[in-house]
Amino acid sequence: MKSATRSDSSPFYGAVHQSVFPPTGGIAKRAFDVSAACLGLIFLSPLFLMVMLLVKLSDRGPIFYGHRRIGHNGQEFRCLKFRTMVTNGDKVLQEHLRNNPKAMEEWRATRKLQDDPRVTAVGAVLRKLSLDELPQLFNIIRGEMSVVGPRPVVRDELEMYENAAVYYLQSRPGLTGLWQISGRNDVSYATRVAFDTHYVENWSLVRDVVIIARTIPAVCAQRGSY
Repeated sequence: MKSATRSDSSPFYGAVHQSVFPPTGGIAKRAFDVSAACLGLIFLSPLFLMVMLLVKLSDRGPIFYGHRRIGHNGQEFRCLKFRTMVTNGDKVLQEHLRNNPKAMEEWRATRKLQDDPRVTAVGAVLRKLSLDELPQLFNIIRGEMSVVGPRPVVRDELEMYENAAVYYLQSRPGLTGLWQISGRNDVSYATRVAFDTHYVENWSLVRDVVIIARTIPAVCAQRGSY
């Protein structure tokens, strides 16, 4: 793995400079991931087509959106989603944060906004039902993500993990995980980090199956989704 290009003393860069970690779960987890993602794409293909049509008809912009995230051992990848925001989202966000101190405070604390001006009407529904995440099945097949694991984060966000960043880097980011079934945005970021750390330290294939099973009712209940 390439070393970081800056001599930063933060825990994040210290974690990146450590030895390369084998991915959490090894071959067994990878085999499960590929099988589950392929089956998911087959059975959900009608839903994929419907969502693609809705996104395209909503404002004629691109259907998919890929954001740079940090994955296993600090490698960057493009995390795929159905586009849920306006095409000039970065500009809209900066203007909103500049004019709304409370929103700026919320963004700094959680990296999310409950009332996000960038989100389209169709996008809001997709987010509530977590359907915007479905294209990440392709990330799983490519080996960039796992079905279960910590949610993928951007580089600046990972620095919020401090010493716990080393646990995040050991695992491929997940389509679902302990955070998603435990309140998502309703819990603090420190609690999210604790969930990710606990998951990596106590991984088992049985736990992954349990988390997947608990994801369905959590999505239906829309707990902490926005």
